[in-house]
Amino acid sequence: MATKRNVLPPLDYLLAFESAAKYQSFATASHELNISESAISRKIRLLELHYGIPLFVRGHQSISLTHQGRQLIDAITPELQSIRDTSTQILSRKNRNEVTVAATNSAASLWLMPRLRKFRSRNKQIKIMLVASDNDVECLGDNINLSILRGSGNWPGYRSRMLFGETIFPVCSPNFLKNNGGARNLEELPGMSLIEVSSRHTEWMDWTTWLNHQGQDSPIVGQTVTFNTYPLAVQAAVDGLGIVLGWGHLVDHLLASAALVRPQSKKFERTDFGYYLLKSEKSKSFPERNVVEEWLLKESAARKSYAPPT
Repeated sequence: MATKRNVLPPLDYLLAFESAAKYQSFATASHELNISESAISRKIRLLELHYGIPLFVRGHQSISLTHQGRQLIDAITPELQSIRDTSTQILSRKNRNEVTVAATNSAASLWLMPRLRKFRSRNKQIKIMLVASDNDVECLGDNINLSILRGSGNWPGYRSRMLFGETIFPVCSPNFLKNNGGARNLEELPGMSLIEVSSRHTEWMDWTTWLNHQGQDSPIVGQTVTFNTYPLAVQAAVDGLGIVLGWGHLVDHLLASAALVRPQSKKFERTDFGYYLLKSEKSKSFPERNVVEEWLLKESAARKSYAPPT
């Protein structure tokens, strides 16, 4: 008496048989399944031995299904397709557990990273793939579920929600300020060790522009050191290398921990730009993305409010 365990043949035998029956060819089946023709023939022979019946009539250069072979293929075809459909759905749900978030280097390193640990502790079932890039095209790729970009809020084809605006002020380490008290005086700032960022975005505020907005006409900026990314420039300030322009919300956690201080506590500038959360209008919603999106918007709503200039 056959047991439940040995009634069913191995799945790879059935897949080889299904492909050969569909194409009426062992050779074509071998191409579809990416195994050798001899392997296809062997699996089908073992399937015939399993059932004790011939499944194909083998000619000199052709094969055709026997009556029993047609009965078997008619029975297993819808069942194999059902297994494929179910497997696709399961794998799709598994892949949907991962949410790909792209952000500028600044937002990724200074705003997202300090918050990720708490999110992960509360949402262990959700995997976040973080892509950090200052290339807008890369951040808006088809594989990206959510993007955080700096701009004016207008990205055609995308829904945008502002996370925070731009409030810009000088910051430095407490030790640097202790050893360079002149940093408290606006007029002495141009002669201090200033940290710059080399950016291809012409609207990115540099020291000359910031000082101009503070009434310092054509300031002669003295000692400067330049970095190609903003996170590096901020780390240089934390390490005591000089004074960097701090973007509010990006450096708030460093101010809160006293890794950085504001030598010009009442001086800052605002721009018309901000950091926005984007999602494509064509993208399909799924639960994990919704959780991440709601979390980011909640973090935004809890942000510090900078008072307007007086």
